[in-house]
Amino acid sequence: MDSLMPLSRPHLPRSLATAIVPLVGAAVLTLWNAAPGLRAQDAAAAAVQMIEPVGPVELIRGEFQFLEGPAYDPKGVLYFSDIPANTVYALNAAGQFSVLTDQSAHTNGIVYGASGKFAGKLVACQMDGRIVAYDPQTGQAEVLADQFGGQRFNAPNDLVVDAAGGIYFTDPFFRAPQPLPQEIQAVYYRAADGTVSRITGNIAAPNGIALSPDGKRLYVIPTQQADMLVYEITGPGQIGPVEVFCTLRQPEGRSGTGGDGMVVDEQGNLYITSNLGVQIFSPQGQYRGLVQTPEQPANVTFGGPEFKTLYITARTGLYRAEMPIAGLKPN
Repeated sequence: MDSLMPLSRPHLPRSLATAIVPLVGAAVLTLWNAAPGLRAQDAAAAAVQMIEPVGPVELIRGEFQFLEGPAYDPKGVLYFSDIPANTVYALNAAGQFSVLTDQSAHTNGIVYGASGKFAGKLVACQMDGRIVAYDPQTGQAEVLADQFGGQRFNAPNDLVVDAAGGIYFTDPFFRAPQPLPQEIQAVYYRAADGTVSRITGNIAAPNGIALSPDGKRLYVIPTQQADMLVYEITGPGQIGPVEVFCTLRQPEGRSGTGGDGMVVDEQGNLYITSNLGVQIFSPQGQYRGLVQTPEQPANVTFGGPEFKTLYITARTGLYRAEMPIAGLKPN
């Protein structure tokens, strides 16, 4: 106990040091014994303060053009999109690759529907202006939304499905016609009945999007700013004022760089792809670690038998890393 050592140094009377040390030690011991709950919380906080892979980041396959939209079917199939190739691929549990469609209309974000109307389907953003649902058996796409206010969307990028069967999706400018059909870049909500509403004002390239485990918070990841955003959800498709959730760490010599895709684990931690790799933040917005990849990552999802495999689409390569915490399973 280095903090108690000065009490026994020669400049204090020995009798005083002898009296104080036992008293202080007894007080500390009393507090320690009286607060096992606090000790457990402190230990838990220390255990999750930094989150890192439990094994190496492995390349599954390379030589693609630009990968995005990883989505995992609990049956053991990983789907992902090669945007310039106009192709959505499937990787089965045996490690075999196949093509779901080679007419993807530049599909970007994809989510697997676990229940409700979209059960067993792949809900996806087509950057050519549509939100669709793919049939994993045939590759056929059902159009769910393709316009707002009489105009096509700019270029839908990423999405998440809520427990009510609604779809939150981002609509930035990447691959969009110019001038922008929607004039601004924003987040939209497609309700279960098919109606579409714009729920935010202009955002600097809104990209990744996700919900907290309890469905009460909506996270939006802009690409053209370092501040990541969060909104309180007051009802399906209804949100409160915007707040800054966290600020991404920046590459040396640069500032204002943002994120791309993201995924949430079962504890509510956020995994945000960035220029540095996959940055991890706690539900309170505290930095928790970095998963470094050989190429700049675009998007991430969880999968595998225990849902602890982090699949990463990073430019020309598809990667994976085993993590200590399981991902949040889709609605």
